Amino acid sequence: MSIKEHRKLRKQDPYLDREKTRYTNPLPSREFILQILKQNGIPTAENQLQKLLGIKRHEQDAFTRRLAAMLREGQIFRNRKGDLCVMEKLDLIKGTVQGHADGYGFLIPDDGSADLFLSAKEMHKILHGDHVLVRETGLDKRGRREAVVVEVLERVNHRLVGRLYVDHGIMHVVAENKRISQDILIPGDSSLNASAGQVVMVEIIQQPSKHAQPIGQIVEILGDYIDAGMEIEIALRKHDLPHVFSDEIEKLSTKLPARVLRKDYAERRDLRHLPLVTIDGETARDFDDAVYCGRDDHGFTLYVAIADVSQYVHPDDPFDREALTRGNSVYFPQRVIPMLPEVLSNGLCSLNPKKNRLCMVCEIRFDAHGEQQHYVFYPALMKSHARLTYTRVAAMLTHPKSKEAKQHAKLLPDLKNLHALFKVLLKARKKRGAIDFETTETQMLFNAQGKIEKIEPIQRNDAHRLIEECMLAANVCAADFLQQHGHPVLYRIHERPAADKLEALRDFLKEFGVQLGGKNKPKASDYAKTLSKIKNRPDMHLLQTVMLRSLPQAQYSPDNCGHFGLAYDAYTHFTSPIRRYPDLLTHRAIKAVLRGEQYTPGDWQELGSHCSQTERRADEATRDVETWLKCFFMQDKIGECFDGIISSVTGFGLFVALEEMYVEGLIHISELPSDYFHFDPARHCLLGERTGRQFRIGDRLRVKLVRVNLETSKIDFILNEFKKNTAPKKNKSKHKTR
Repeated sequence: MSIKEHRKLRKQDPYLDREKTRYTNPLPSREFILQILKQNGIPTAENQLQKLLGIKRHEQDAFTRRLAAMLREGQIFRNRKGDLCVMEKLDLIKGTVQGHADGYGFLIPDDGSADLFLSAKEMHKILHGDHVLVRETGLDKRGRREAVVVEVLERVNHRLVGRLYVDHGIMHVVAENKRISQDILIPGDSSLNASAGQVVMVEIIQQPSKHAQPIGQIVEILGDYIDAGMEIEIALRKHDLPHVFSDEIEKLSTKLPARVLRKDYAERRDLRHLPLVTIDGETARDFDDAVYCGRDDHGFTLYVAIADVSQYVHPDDPFDREALTRGNSVYFPQRVIPMLPEVLSNGLCSLNPKKNRLCMVCEIRFDAHGEQQHYVFYPALMKSHARLTYTRVAAMLTHPKSKEAKQHAKLLPDLKNLHALFKVLLKARKKRGAIDFETTETQMLFNAQGKIEKIEPIQRNDAHRLIEECMLAANVCAADFLQQHGHPVLYRIHERPAADKLEALRDFLKEFGVQLGGKNKPKASDYAKTLSKIKNRPDMHLLQTVMLRSLPQAQYSPDNCGHFGLAYDAYTHFTSPIRRYPDLLTHRAIKAVLRGEQYTPGDWQELGSHCSQTERRADEATRDVETWLKCFFMQDKIGECFDGIISSVTGFGLFVALEEMYVEGLIHISELPSDYFHFDPARHCLLGERTGRQFRIGDRLRVKLVRVNLETSKIDFILNEFKKNTAPKKNKSKHKTR
């Protein structure tokens, strides 16, 4: 084929027009490169491929970069001779490595197929989280699909946090993330003079290979393991949470006005006369939302005013890029990692009392029975008339003649209106069939030295619930508004239970004489009815836990499939733009519709995946911190006995939650009474082979604390007494999959 014919071949690229819109000098598209490689039928040298596609000398560097990207993403692969091969021709599987603390691991395939087992020998070449290509080799001794690593597509671990150890003069760091089981070797001149036992940040300078351990250099010394606040410093780095604002952000923050500018009042409704109030927890510092409720003979008018963050954080500006990276604020005990700089989150955007603030309002009209009549969105100017707390509002509603109530006498009628609306909305909620799981939320109380004094349940009251119902109503209106106008948004979706989980749940409930309605497509109301029937049973904890585990996790997606748990056809997040990026996107979308425009932030699907991931990241980090703090709290109680309830059953033992301490620990299977115990996953129990003795979720035990390991954040119990399975006393709150 002549050079002219090669050039002519490039014009057959079906994606040429797309490439022309992206690049001044377009290269062959990835799709066309794959097509040519397939047509060639054999592994192809890179210079031969360049010749086939008529790549000119000045295009070679750019073309090599395109091939490198295709290699990195697993579209093509270089064999041992260096020739390029089409991945799908090689029967290789692309996926992400999931390590285990015991040294082995699994490949989670990108295509969603079943996981493959990776032996400790294979894991020696890679680290948890790496993106790799593997070849399936058959089944291991336990019948699991097994694979060997063929190629590492992407190394994701470049920095990690861990603890420095020195053995016989050799320094190594043990990663805090226990899924990374390989020690990181530290050369003597790369230690930054850190001492053994200190917590450090390591930069990996040589990734692991078949014959060598990873090598790193210490780039930061965090301090001693039990220093105050160290658990948070570790969690921030372990989960790669952005926690320091750049110099650019700090400089821009100083240029923001100290108060709302008069020029920003334009084209906004002035609601400063309306007695809007914020109702939050005692320790809250950023106030996203304020509420007011008017009432007449025909029903209620609810005003939900939300901080207008979009006025100050504009698409793709430095504040916006940072907020997107963070995804959400992260709330640790005694410390917050905000999504936005404090000058915005606690200042200019926060609906602080007696301050002029810009807001987006959702005004909703309800009839006397709580049925929504209509709603409207608009930008407004407001002034919060009071900063109230849940405890204070609940006390005022319960004791309207108290000294507290008299101090806010002007606001009390409005709070009574809110409470009356809450009652009718609660009836509408029950009629709708939303699911309410009864759980116990806790809070840690600290002493002056920053150590836990006690852990106590959060007493939820009507003030908590009425604010929640107001926020739910506004979120539903936001979803409906954007759906009616055909504007994309990130919905907060909660899908139906998967068919296999539903079948397993029905089989389990049947053993206890309990039925779940709805046949193959149960509604939230079917779950709610079943929960209502079992709430007074001694085995309620077991049945509720299994029902909860049958449901998927809520997430963000532009594809609306409704919110199963809340029984809404469409639901989004609108009410917390100071601390959640999806809410900021919703505000921008609503504003765009009001202007007759469309907001296009990029790929909505990618945004949904990213925001779901940052939410999970925050949950995991806060869970790590709380678990460590609970271990620290329990370390001086070794030898003491406690009442507990089995919260989870596994093949290696029982997890027990202490009833009055609100701490969880493990009874290892080897500590159970003399017998061979076998795990029955379908029945969520351990069953004794000889005695027939059974341990299952919800059983009450008397346990003895025998070990607390701060390094692994593990608490170990032994069985002291097996109690009759009766419902424990507890503080109940409602768990909602929002």
